[in-house]
Amino acid sequence: MDAADGLPPRQRRWAVLSLAVSIAIVVIDMAVANVALPTIARDLGVTPSASIWVVNAYQIAVTVSLLPLSALGDIMGYRRIYLGGLAIFAIGAVVSASSDSLAMLVAARLAQGFGGGGVMSVNAALVRYVYPRSHLGRGIGLNSLIVASASAAGPTVASAILSVGPWPWLFALAAPLGLAAFVLAHRTIPAMAGSGHPFDLPSAGLSVVTVGLAVGAMDGVAHGNRAFAAGALAAAVACGWIFVRRQRGLAAPILAVDLFRRPLFSLSAATAVLCYAAQALGMVSLPFFLVEAAGRTQIEAGFLMTAWPIAIAAVAPISGRLADHWPVGLLCGVGLAAMAAGLLLLALLPPAPSTADIVWRMALCGLGFGFFQAPNNRALLTSVPRERSGAAGGVLSSARLIGQTCGAALVAVAFGVAAARPAMGHGATAAMLLGAAVATAATLVSLSRLGRFAGSERL
Repeated sequence: MDAADGLPPRQRRWAVLSLAVSIAIVVIDMAVANVALPTIARDLGVTPSASIWVVNAYQIAVTVSLLPLSALGDIMGYRRIYLGGLAIFAIGAVVSASSDSLAMLVAARLAQGFGGGGVMSVNAALVRYVYPRSHLGRGIGLNSLIVASASAAGPTVASAILSVGPWPWLFALAAPLGLAAFVLAHRTIPAMAGSGHPFDLPSAGLSVVTVGLAVGAMDGVAHGNRAFAAGALAAAVACGWIFVRRQRGLAAPILAVDLFRRPLFSLSAATAVLCYAAQALGMVSLPFFLVEAAGRTQIEAGFLMTAWPIAIAAVAPISGRLADHWPVGLLCGVGLAAMAAGLLLLALLPPAPSTADIVWRMALCGLGFGFFQAPNNRALLTSVPRERSGAAGGVLSSARLIGQTCGAALVAVAFGVAAARPAMGHGATAAMLLGAAVATAATLVSLSRLGRFAGSERL
């Protein structure tokens, strides 16, 4: 890409549409399978626990592929990785829709996950190339709006499709949408040169093994398998140590260790991990609280929880514009403090709360998270050289998935502790209190960027 500071306005509009369509399809596809799991388990004759691999395969593939594919984007050019990801995603959707066994469906979802990883790994880097620096905050805000809206729409879209057709339709419809996104991206995303450095396959393998073991350890914690979790964690730490040592001095590292020497980058990444962990602690535990403690039906709980992503979608464009003019530490600190307050207030709800009591607390969490997301993403991306945007985008996406995985595992821990000590109350309450504490820690980390590193925001 030759443009020194973003694309011309007309070309930019088409490129933004392409990025929005692609990321929306990938995000929605992460959510639709959850709703169909009972039906899939019945039709394929498998247990409910086995059917969860339809979701896990996609999530694991995305998680382990983010860092290698983002580094490959720096080497080969982001457009190639993006188009390749969309193509694999569409092919995986076709195979998923035609699957007649769990093994075939899981393999197809694994392929879809790698395709989705290709899109997500370079999406943030492409946003930085498409928008001029003066408009980058609003561009990231719009991207956050698309992601939040797609997340909120996922369960509704799945329910609507299942009301008129069988579960293969969920994946069959993703195939033409993925193909359309590929054609649009091919026409609107300009070619760009990569660094040309050789790709380090041993580092890529170590990255996949390290992340895979870490995810396995978290899953072991979530299911109470402490021995497996401890062994997987020890192995992940050992592989991770070897992986990090190997990255030093490489011309094109899979994990850009050198970028963490930049205070604004490292603090923004740490803030992201903590914030997404707090979000998962709330979003995973809330359905249990609403159904088991508040006496709502599953359908009611689903509708009540949409207040959170709707609030994110409402505030994301505003926070994106503010991020172009105000210190990131302040904006994110205010948002994270609001999110911590919302989680605390949800934990303190009475036994039979009214709909209004639940909704405004949910909205407060969403507003806080939405106020955090775009400024923090902007800070992380702009704290590195433009040609390293792929590596930064990979860290950004990895921080989100690591935080969400840790948060979900901590929910299981909170439920286990609460079950052993009934005096503590419902496990969801303990999880939300822990979420408020994690969000408070994220607030303090974010505010630390107002100190001697604040000036680096304009680098």
